[in-house]
This record gives sequence, C-alpha cells and structure tokens, in this order.
Amino acid sequence: MEQATLKQLSEILKISISTVSRALKNHPDISEETKRKVKELAETLEYEPNSHAIYLRNNTSNVLGVLVPSFDNFFYESFAIAVEEEARARGYSVLLMQSGESKEIESANLKLLKNNRIAGLFISITGETDDISSFLKLEEKKIPVIFFDRVPDYDQCNKVCVADRSAAIIAAEALAAKDKKNILALFGHPKLTISTKRHEAFNETIKAHAPNAHINNQFALSIEDAKGITATALESKKRPDAIFCMGDLLLIGAMYAVHEKGLRVPEDVAVISISNGLLPTLYNPKITYVETSGYKLGKLSFKRMMDCLSGSTFIQELTINSVLVEGGSL
Repeated sequence: MEQATLKQLSEILKISISTVSRALKNHPDISEETKRKVKELAETLEYEPNSHAIYLRNNTSNVLGVLVPSFDNFFYESFAIAVEEEARARGYSVLLMQSGESKEIESANLKLLKNNRIAGLFISITGETDDISSFLKLEEKKIPVIFFDRVPDYDQCNKVCVADRSAAIIAAEALAAKDKKNILALFGHPKLTISTKRHEAFNETIKAHAPNAHINNQFALSIEDAKGITATALESKKRPDAIFCMGDLLLIGAMYAVHEKGLRVPEDVAVISISNGLLPTLYNPKITYVETSGYKLGKLSFKRMMDCLSGSTFIQELTINSVLVEGGSL
C-alpha cells in the first residue's frame, strides 16, 4: 500500500496542506474539531511523517544510533534496552547496529548511521579500532557522540564507563580473602583500555594482598579462546585453584572447560567474574560476581546524550559504581 501524504489528507478533507500539518502538531491556531478530523483520517490511512523531509526542513532528527561489538553480550543487550526505554519516552527512535569486532564493519555501519541522519551516537569500539577521527567528525557537525564501556584512550571526548579499576580490585580482594594461591586471570582484547585497566588493577591488588600468589594472566578474544586457555590451565601440573573472568563471554568459555573436566565449583576450583548479572545466576552454584550493569550504564549514557543535545559542550567522563554479589563459587 502506498504511503499516505499530507497532500492526500488535505485533498480528502478539502483544507490546506499547512492546516493539516499544524493540526497533526496540535498547533493552538487550529480548532479542536479540525484536529480531530485530521488525526482520525491520518490514523485510518496509516499516515507516517516523512522523517527525511523533517530533517531537511529542521536540520534535526529523532533517531539515535547505537553501535556495539556484538549483541551476543548480555551487557550490550541490557544497555540497548535502557537506551530504547529512555528514547521512546522522549520521542526518539533507536537504530541498533553491531560491528562484529571488525573496524571495517564498524566504519561501514557508521556511514549507514550517518546516512540515516542520526541525532546522536552511542559507540562501544572494537578491539581493532585505532582511529576515532570519523567519530570526532560527527561532533564537529554538532552530532553528539557518547563512547561507552569500550572507550578510546583519548581525553577530549565524552565517555561513560563502569568503574573498571574498582571492579577488578573488588574481585581481586575477594580472591585474596579466600587465600587463593594459583589464579588464572582471563582478560579481553589487550588493546582495549577496559582490559588494560582491569588487568593492571587486578594484578596490583593481588600482589598487595596476596604477595605469594601466582597469577597466570591470559587474554582471550572469544568464548572459544577462553575455553581453550582454561582447559590448558586445568590440565597443567600447577592447576589453578581459582579463575577470574573479566566479562560474561569469558566466563562462559571458562565454565565450559570446568564442566568438561568434571571439576566441582568451588571445591576443585573457585570462580569469580565481572558480570552484567544474569549469567552467573544460571550456574549451580551461582557464580560470585562484581556487578557492572549495562542497564545502569545505558541510563547514565542517555542522560549524558540529552545534556549534549540540549547544548552542553564540555567534556565529561562518567562512571557507575560496581558491587560484589555473593554466589557460592568461592
């Protein structure tokens, strides 16, 4: 069915196009009776405003872009849910895209988002992203960019993150309190600041609180990587008595290996993770984790976006706090 237009509405009702347009916008100069007739006909014909025409006329858009490495990650799914909730309440639409951990796909999707004339962008970069100039150019065009979770090592941009160092410190202190001596520590992409911050803070804390403990630091880029690394460690003569995972996907891989080896948690090996919160509750016993909520991060990121769209020009780096949630895995 062909899309209804303002011109068609005006011809059927025998009023001007401008009157139809103002009636749809609840303009005070238009009578309530005319507004009622226009809206009823618009609903009957399933009229939808032409967002492209609105953009050309007002140089504004009601579409916000969200670009993440993958929605397989519960963290990004809950982030998107929070952003969509806030956007819908304020009359915005959300366009979701994923990079698949490829900077080429990330770049291509950024072009698609720009072609859709987004009003603002939320971006969590890939491990391959080494040039953020294309994102900064959006800012030059008055299109706010909020980097979140995986953020660049660059000061002059808006960032919203979980407390990465704090989350790693909390996990390390929990392991030290249990007197763990041989720890397998799984971190994400080594080029990402989120990984380097957590790696540094975790190791510093273990050395401070358990100086005799041995840490086997490993970087895993996928569930399969984490599974393979964990399996190898569990087969070694110096088997770890504890496993730390810096994220949900690494936890999945590690637990695959633990289960395949027939090991008991926590009797044979203790496990702790940094997590969005859902995944640790699916295991028996539940995994002790440090909460880093994608949902809370989405809410905070959206607030910062609204500030930018309202004219805020100063740069901010915002963080949400992490808390330890006790399970039965330590």
